[in-house]
Amino acid sequence: MTFSLVARSADGRRHGVVVASKFLAAGALVPAAQAEVGALATQAHVNLAYRPQGLTLLRTGVAAADVVAGLVAADGEREHRQLGVVGTTGPGASWTGPACHPWAGGRTGDGWAAQGNVLTGPEVVDALGETWLACAALPFAERLVAALRAGDEAGGDRRGRQSAGLLVVERGGGYGGTSDVLVDLRVDDHPDPVTELGRLLAVHTMLFSRPDPATLLDLSGAVADEVATLLTALGHQVGRAGTEAALVSWAGLENLEERLVPGRIDPVVLTHLRGVAPHVPAPRPAS
Repeated sequence: MTFSLVARSADGRRHGVVVASKFLAAGALVPAAQAEVGALATQAHVNLAYRPQGLTLLRTGVAAADVVAGLVAADGEREHRQLGVVGTTGPGASWTGPACHPWAGGRTGDGWAAQGNVLTGPEVVDALGETWLACAALPFAERLVAALRAGDEAGGDRRGRQSAGLLVVERGGGYGGTSDVLVDLRVDDHPDPVTELGRLLAVHTMLFSRPDPATLLDLSGAVADEVATLLTALGHQVGRAGTEAALVSWAGLENLEERLVPGRIDPVVLTHLRGVAPHVPAPRPAS
């Protein structure tokens, strides 16, 4: 009833799971991941105990294939289970019980595992794996969603569409650096959940991604003057507090605080500011 991809980034810093299904809120059940440990997906007849047990095994250095073998060996319902696991090194591993509804199966490679059941055919997991490999230039989360989209377009769940989810972890990568959850997005009930997941990821990237230091602009001169004018047009008092203080206040209201850098401004923030501020006419030349 589900197709998923578990993977790690080329540098090993990120692990993630992406999933779609004709099942309510599959993203709440299928994925589990821990920074610098690994990731897994439990599906078909889901066994939620696989999530903590699998991560515990990965944390002790057990290889992905051995994690899969250990979990299913101890499970009396293993014939109805499907599982994908990736660790910090080596190939991913996948299990498909013989009682899973067809089409059911998986594909694995170095650092990834794709699996699905109740699919239109093997072309779905083939598309997951092939697209994952072909899109190595994309940012990690976008690469996962691109692979999921390819699986969906190849046929996906033969019963239809309902939900999708994305989980990505990185040490200190979460909001404010205070957690390891870099991305945690779910589309629980939607007629086109994979497309909606892509839209949510784009919003998440705009709001919460760290700015590229190479693109930052100094908050001085003409840039500072423009920012002050735009903030004033939005009703923010620059005054004695200064342009930067007003920018911080506005950015907090817009949920852009993760993109703030003292003394500088992210072009993404400036573009958004220009987009939401009322039009400010250019000053007329003196006659």
